[in-house]
Amino acid sequence: MTDAYCSDCKKYTEVVLDHAAGDTVCSECGLVLESHSIDETSEWRTFANESADNDPVRVGGPANPLLTDGGLSTVIAKPNGTTGEFLSSSLGRWQNRGSNPDRGLIQAFKTIATMSDRLGLVATIKDRANEIYKRVEDQKSSRGRNQDALLAACLYIACRQEDKPRTVKEICSVANGATKKEIGRAKEYIVKQLGLENGRSVEMGAIHAADFMRRFCSNIGMNNQAVKAAQEAVQKSEEFDIRRSPISIAATVIYIITHLSDDKKPLRDISVATGVAEGTIKNVYKDLYPHISKIVPSWYAQEEDLKNLSSP
Repeated sequence: MTDAYCSDCKKYTEVVLDHAAGDTVCSECGLVLESHSIDETSEWRTFANESADNDPVRVGGPANPLLTDGGLSTVIAKPNGTTGEFLSSSLGRWQNRGSNPDRGLIQAFKTIATMSDRLGLVATIKDRANEIYKRVEDQKSSRGRNQDALLAACLYIACRQEDKPRTVKEICSVANGATKKEIGRAKEYIVKQLGLENGRSVEMGAIHAADFMRRFCSNIGMNNQAVKAAQEAVQKSEEFDIRRSPISIAATVIYIITHLSDDKKPLRDISVATGVAEGTIKNVYKDLYPHISKIVPSWYAQEEDLKNLSSP
């Protein structure tokens, strides 16, 4: 029971809530204070046919414009032993016999959603990957190709286009066994097909070392001050003509920053956290070393500290 003001009793009294009628009734005089009220709280009744199924969900998924029927098709449930068993089972059999043109797309979208969740990607990237795959599939030229590599490549391109790039190794880790080489080939194939469709080259978005910095720093467990210094250093490194991949530059900057702090990280740990080989980090270090005094922020390390760094 709750309290409410009763106009007849001229005071606050306990009220009774009649959920069936939607009435709020004064417990002392019986006056209906509110009628036909709407219960806005969650409803957890289950409408499942099977008594063992306690899933309260009784609505479908959101509309999907990439599917033929918008994702709003009807599915006949399994019979539950009632009088409608024969009708339900017959409809179910006919439904299973009918060909669903979107069956392959639905399965592909589920795979992309699983990969996106494992990488912690936002919904906009997942939707972009779905759109890319749908455009490639509509051209009917992807038969016989590695499906896992094709889906992984769609996700890779979507990350690039949404300015949230991921490394090929990161994509490969959730690609259901597809190799880097297979994903690379699939990416080139998709870019070529989309280019033929539009009559112009596909915009992939530029990759910068700063795009990977915060995630790499988090993987290796750097403190906030070191992360800030690494971000500033990697931005300054772009002022120099360092002809190396952005991912390798990001890993090498992390190596430099951590070796200027008290919490030094082994080269092997940095290699594992960034996916860049130890030998590659050493080679990029040779290219960055001549500019190290201009790259590392002055507030993070003094000139004497930089001299203590080992020369390549």
